[in-house]
Amino acid sequence: MIDLDEVLRVRIASNLARHDRLELPLDGRRHAAVAILLVDSESGSDVDDPHGVDAERLSVIPSDVTGLDGQMAGVAGGASFVLCRRSAGLNKHASQWALPGGRLDSGETAIDAALRETDEEVGVRLDEAAVLGLLDDYATRSGYVITPVVVWGGPSVELAPHPDEVLAAYRIGLHELTRDDSPRFVAIPESDRPVVQVPLGGDLIHAPTGALLVQFRWVALDGRINERVVDFEQPVFAWG
Repeated sequence: MIDLDEVLRVRIASNLARHDRLELPLDGRRHAAVAILLVDSESGSDVDDPHGVDAERLSVIPSDVTGLDGQMAGVAGGASFVLCRRSAGLNKHASQWALPGGRLDSGETAIDAALRETDEEVGVRLDEAAVLGLLDDYATRSGYVITPVVVWGGPSVELAPHPDEVLAAYRIGLHELTRDDSPRFVAIPESDRPVVQVPLGGDLIHAPTGALLVQFRWVALDGRINERVVDFEQPVFAWG
C-alpha cells in the first residue's frame, strides 16, 4: 500500500509541475473536466460490492473476461482515488466507470468545473488550494475534450454520492494502479490505436478514464514526466 502523507502530496505536486501538459484545441468539441480525487482508505473495508453487472455488459469488453464479475471489491487500502459507477438511469454511459466530473459551465475553468462536480457528484467540497496539478487533455470519441485535475482530498473525507448521477463511489488504493499487469492493451478491428485496459477489482477500466489513470500513474506516481496517453483508444461501446 501507499501512505497518504505529506511525502506523497509533495511528490505528486512536484511531478505534475515538471510535466509539460498537452492542451488540445476544442475544434467544435465540448470541454469537460474530471477530478482524480485523492483520499485515504482502510484495507478490508470493501469486502463486498453489491453493484455487480450482468453477463451482457461484460460481453462488450474487447478481450477475455474470464474471471471478471464487474464488481469493485478488495481494492481499498492507504492512499486512494475515488472511482464512480455511474447511475443506471443516465441517458449516456449508464453504469460505466468514471471519475467525478462533467462539462464546464459558462465562464468556468477546468479547475472550477472539476471542484464543482466533485461536490455535486460525491459530496466533497474543496477549494483551489487542494489542486495539485493537471494532466494532459484527452479527446473522446463522443465529442469531448477532458481535462484531468488532480485534487488532494486528504485523510478525513466522507463520500456522499448523488443518486441521480452516481450509483456508488469507491476508494481505490493507488497501489492497484501500479500492478505488474497494468496497464494492458488490446487491438480492435475498428481502430489502429491500442485499446487501453486497467485491471481493477473484478473489472477492466477503459479509456477515457483508463487512459487518465495510466497517465496519473506514470507521471504523478512514477515520475515518468511527459509520458503521453493521447493515442490510447476507447472500446467501441464507449464511442457513443
